[in-house]
Amino acid sequence: MNDSSASRLDQLLFLKRVQEHDLERTRRWIAAEERRQAERRRGAEARPPAPDWLIEQGLDSHSPPVYVHTGDCHMAGKRSKGITQDQARRALYERVPACPHCNPDSILGVLD
Repeated sequence: MNDSSASRLDQLLFLKRVQEHDLERTRRWIAAEERRQAERRRGAEARPPAPDWLIEQGLDSHSPPVYVHTGDCHMAGKRSKGITQDQARRALYERVPACPHCNPDSILGVLD
């Protein structure tokens, strides 16, 4: 009878060690996730604000600009870069086409 109770005690102690190990692993996972969330938060806070106006460049450095866009235009291409409102107006006055989707010419009051 003592042998079986000692065996049961050994089993319970083993279970305790396994559970402590699992708990420690879970704590490491939680700490790692907290670090990832903090890093994402810091990245979002450090990200510069999106530009209000964009100019979409041509295929190479010698090509004229393709369109002027609002900063949140879904049609702005990968070759777009942020510009100021004055630069957007000037580009429109210099006949850079306004994007037909976001209509920056209407917003800026630069109509033909």
